Amino acid sequence: MPKLIIDDIPVEVAPGTSVLEAARSVGITIPHFCYHPALAIAAACRLCAVKLLDGPVKGIQMSCALPAQDGMVVSTTDPEALKMRALVIEWLMLNHPHDCPVCDEGGECLLQDFTIAGGHSRRRYQGKKRTFQNQYLGEGIHHEMNRCIECYRCVRFYQDYAGGTDFGVTGSAGRVYFGRFQEGQLESPFSGNLVDICPTGVFTDKTGRFRARYWDYQFAPSVCQHCSVGCNTSPQNFQRETIKIVGRRNDQVNGWFICDRARFDKGYLNDPQRPREPRLDGATCGYDVAVDAAAKSIAEFVRKNGADSLAVVGSPRLSLEAMILLARLARAAGGARICYFGDAAQQQGSVAAARLLHEENSAHIREIEQAQWVALHALDLIEEAPMLALAVRKAFLAGAQIFLVDGNPIPERNTPPFKYAAVESLDDVPFEGGGKGIVICGAGRKDPELLAHIASSGAKLVILQPGANGFAAGLLAQEHATSPLAELVAARQVRGVVCFEADVPEGLLSGLEVLASADWRRGPVEAKSPIFLPTTTWVESDGTAINYEGRAQRFQRSRVAGLPLKGLDPKYYGSATEAVTLHPPRVHRKDIPGGAERDAWQVMAQLIVRLGGEPVVEPLAGKWSALRSLDPEGEGVRIFDIVSGE
Repeated sequence: MPKLIIDDIPVEVAPGTSVLEAARSVGITIPHFCYHPALAIAAACRLCAVKLLDGPVKGIQMSCALPAQDGMVVSTTDPEALKMRALVIEWLMLNHPHDCPVCDEGGECLLQDFTIAGGHSRRRYQGKKRTFQNQYLGEGIHHEMNRCIECYRCVRFYQDYAGGTDFGVTGSAGRVYFGRFQEGQLESPFSGNLVDICPTGVFTDKTGRFRARYWDYQFAPSVCQHCSVGCNTSPQNFQRETIKIVGRRNDQVNGWFICDRARFDKGYLNDPQRPREPRLDGATCGYDVAVDAAAKSIAEFVRKNGADSLAVVGSPRLSLEAMILLARLARAAGGARICYFGDAAQQQGSVAAARLLHEENSAHIREIEQAQWVALHALDLIEEAPMLALAVRKAFLAGAQIFLVDGNPIPERNTPPFKYAAVESLDDVPFEGGGKGIVICGAGRKDPELLAHIASSGAKLVILQPGANGFAAGLLAQEHATSPLAELVAARQVRGVVCFEADVPEGLLSGLEVLASADWRRGPVEAKSPIFLPTTTWVESDGTAINYEGRAQRFQRSRVAGLPLKGLDPKYYGSATEAVTLHPPRVHRKDIPGGAERDAWQVMAQLIVRLGGEPVVEPLAGKWSALRSLDPEGEGVRIFDIVSGE
């Protein structure tokens, strides 16, 4: 372990740690632009200069590219180092436009921070600035090439890390240009990370352009709900509207980055047409009125038809808290049936994952990156778990063999950023690699016997789930010995349903009586339900999600429920024209317009009490109580000890 001294502070770090990271470990920030922990070293910007006063290396050195060594004495405040950093900043600012007031990066810009920290406040250069023509890069990213400081972060991420081929660098010397050969939509499904990785305002989020400043946002640690990987995000909200979604580092789940779907697919969160008011027989009513009516309808149905004829139906969209209370609600309704899945194949795969996976054979993203071979079994990786494609790429670049097993042809738009060999079956994959190999199975068809065979082979397993919380649904479906709704309907064992964020196909509803439903989006269930209770989305909720590898993570409410201040509902504020232009609102009221939504588990808790059950003090009770103290900003915890009762 190298031991060195940085600004009179003794430091001991792991072998291979750079001087820049060693300084950061003791709270010393060395200015830098081109350096990023997830990327290879470039040493292009020359801003991280420090002076080595003693040891095996002496003089001015670039701290990002210098491994820490025994005996080094480093000064980050030496006048010579400070002078060089100040000159580098001045060189970089020669051509940079003075457009901070209109730049969307303002307030979260490394160039701003380090320019001010370096003492640069006046422009001495009086010559003509270098200028570029910007490109159209799609509807997600705005391009402003004049702000570029040539750190090469963008192309190092896009080409080297993410495997993109349609974006790169052209030109030379002071005319280096970062963009496409000709303008057009960026093709990589990870292109949005250019926004986060650029230290200036060259690439900004076009979907949130000119909407708010960094200090205006409300945000909290959250977990993406688009697939079962569980990437860590931070939704940025302003005036009850989600303006941006950015990645949040978690080395055990998604590293530094997120996919474009996680970043840009957020329109449904702000949709003014979202169902936001409780309804009873088609008419808007108070929430308590709707809950009372739902409880009365359930009790009446059970009295007439028996509890066995009723199913309370959830889905992998529910939080763990809501899934736990779904079972309690079924008991309060006299022993109604519980359904966590509508489709039998999905339940079969998720229950198999819950039964087979344990601490030793469940692979997380770092283990995928270090695998010697990876078999992709019956899945489209870019569609089902995009961030795992980057992990597989990293393994591929390190020499791993990649196999596509028993899979449909991958659509051209979803071509993964690595080469693979197509094989007929898993028998053609070298299982003798044992624990050095990983099999990634799709969220669709899963044969439990095949999964058990893989698990016994010594290879590690990744079993993707049909939704953000599919693993939790599989655990609870196994615990309560539930059946999928499709099977119960086919056997005519169920006549009525109460649905909570359940995606039940219209055809399956044809022979059922929907007593009540609770959801945050429209659909066949919501349309058929005589009693409807609006619920909050994941940005408006607190809860717990368990990803494909059995990792429990907490997410926090980042904004209150309610209509965004722009585009207000005309029924509260007059005509549609007034609704768009009325900002801020001129009507004073005690409640938030369209803010009646409640967390799904809170709706269940109310129904449980109305049906005669015990009040819910805390949904995470019993063996789940250990998750109450889970840090939303931490890496999460695998739940295998919890579910095994240890």
